[in-house]
Amino acid sequence: MEYPKTQIEFEKMFSTDEKCRDFLYKIKYSEGFKCVACGNNVSWVNSRNVIICKFCRAETTVTSGTIFHKSRLPLTIIFRAMWWIIAQKNGVSAKGLQRILGIGSYETAWAWLHKFRRIMVLSNREKLSGRIEIDETLVGGKKSGKRGRGAEGKVLVAIAVEVKEFGTGRVRLSLIPDASKKILNPFIKEHICKNSTIATDGWKGYVDIKRMGYIHEISNENIFSEGEEILPNVHRIASLLKRWLLGTHQSYMTKNHLQYYLDEFVFRHNRRKSKSRGLLFYALIKQAVVNKPIEYSKLVKSL
Repeated sequence: MEYPKTQIEFEKMFSTDEKCRDFLYKIKYSEGFKCVACGNNVSWVNSRNVIICKFCRAETTVTSGTIFHKSRLPLTIIFRAMWWIIAQKNGVSAKGLQRILGIGSYETAWAWLHKFRRIMVLSNREKLSGRIEIDETLVGGKKSGKRGRGAEGKVLVAIAVEVKEFGTGRVRLSLIPDASKKILNPFIKEHICKNSTIATDGWKGYVDIKRMGYIHEISNENIFSEGEEILPNVHRIASLLKRWLLGTHQSYMTKNHLQYYLDEFVFRHNRRKSKSRGLLFYALIKQAVVNKPIEYSKLVKSL
């Protein structure tokens, strides 16, 4: 499947809504059109861009069942928004997206950004493996509060990061209500392959790791020399996350939407070494095609 590799190629490939629809058609029907009503594979497209089955006359469109369904924005604008998000190393805020693309309202730019964030997690992604560091960190909130795992005015995020010979690998982030083993155990099972080595501090929430089928390394401050940090890789990810939230989004987010910001951070961090922005754009478009429409009311109901 051909995809744009540069800004110039992008502008040529998606200069009209028709070209955008053709691109979506090739992705959605990569194995050929098949009518969802009768299963036949012969169709035609009328002047309103409606795809009509030759046999049962069932109607559909290339955007039906995708996040583009019933969008009031032209596809050219939505595609540009997706490209702009991918092209920016640190992402973009809703105000920035509205300004760059001339989108009429802040609410529209905000809604599309959240739609994109909700499709950035692959349902079949592989679990982390090898040696993993795990810890939690507090993010968000403008209130001052006590230090530790229960600080007021902030929320708790679990972090798992692969430790490689040179640097770090993939990460996983999850918003959690507390750091009890009842919460941390499912996080570990969901994101880490069995028999992996998991390094943590001595927090009591990690007491079941060995029992669950992992190798458990407990990093204790007493065994490290002065000035040497325990779990340095996971703490580095925590620092990068907080700088990103503050720098790109000024920490302007609600607890109910924070997980989607975490998903965007993971999407970017895990693909930070990708040499092709176009391939990331293509991956996001494919996710947009296979994911169901997201209504605006569902995006804002928890604000």
